[in-house]
Amino acid sequence: MAAVQERADLLNELGLDAQNQAAIGRVLGTGSIARATERADGTMEATIRIKEDEIAWDPAILVLPHGGDVELTIINDDKNTHACLLPSNGDKKFIWLLNHSKGRARLNLDGPGYYWYSSPGGNDEGRGLTAAIVVLGEVPPEARLDRPDQPRR
Repeated sequence: MAAVQERADLLNELGLDAQNQAAIGRVLGTGSIARATERADGTMEATIRIKEDEIAWDPAILVLPHGGDVELTIINDDKNTHACLLPSNGDKKFIWLLNHSKGRARLNLDGPGYYWYSSPGGNDEGRGLTAAIVVLGEVPPEARLDRPDQPRR
């Protein structure tokens, strides 16, 4: 996991720490942040895990450079059973994660924004097993709201 200053620097570099930008870095103030890697075919990939006895996703914020397909490997290193309910265009994905198990999911997140995911089993969400995928990029002109530009820094 990145040191506190490294985390703050990365949140700033990605624009996730300021009002009227993508303030997700302030909402999920704890936990790690990571970028997905991109394959030659444009598909992105990342690994997300639940570390033993931490009841937190690692990373808590996964950043995708653009919309599209992403393949996730989800690993449960904990001694307890958890689940993963993931967003995806068309239909959500659900993976049941027995203790010390892993699963894979292919998601399509085609537009910029925040996509939340969690473990809906037991009281996992209440104990902090909630995280976000941030998709960077601009909304296409045809999908923009008819309103004045909002201030940005």
